[in-house]
Amino acid sequence: MTPDLPNWAILAISFLLVVAGFFAFTGSLGLLRLPHFYSRIHAPTLGNTLASFCIVVSILIMASVTEHRFVAHSLLVSFFLIITSPVTAMLLMRAAIKRELRRGVEERTKAEKTPSTQTES
Repeated sequence: MTPDLPNWAILAISFLLVVAGFFAFTGSLGLLRLPHFYSRIHAPTLGNTLASFCIVVSILIMASVTEHRFVAHSLLVSFFLIITSPVTAMLLMRAAIKRELRRGVEERTKAEKTPSTQTES
């Protein structure tokens, strides 16, 4: 059973859901097509955050119109989604940077320890 929604609410909800689908799709494409880890992690994080925000706002509009009062549950959900997704991406990027630095230091120390193969004349 679908509730009777005013036309403005149907249009706003539909628009937000289409925009959310676009953001999620472009974030997924970015994950597949971008060349290295840092750009690959950025695209889905941004797309995921924007898509989830649009979906939660559409839920907020629908719940508020059907309940005839402001429903704040979806605001809490959006707050946690908007906070946790970028923080997770930031932690993954920091771990990757530290891993690359550690690998670079190990390669330099190996290069310094190996004797040179030059012959002395």
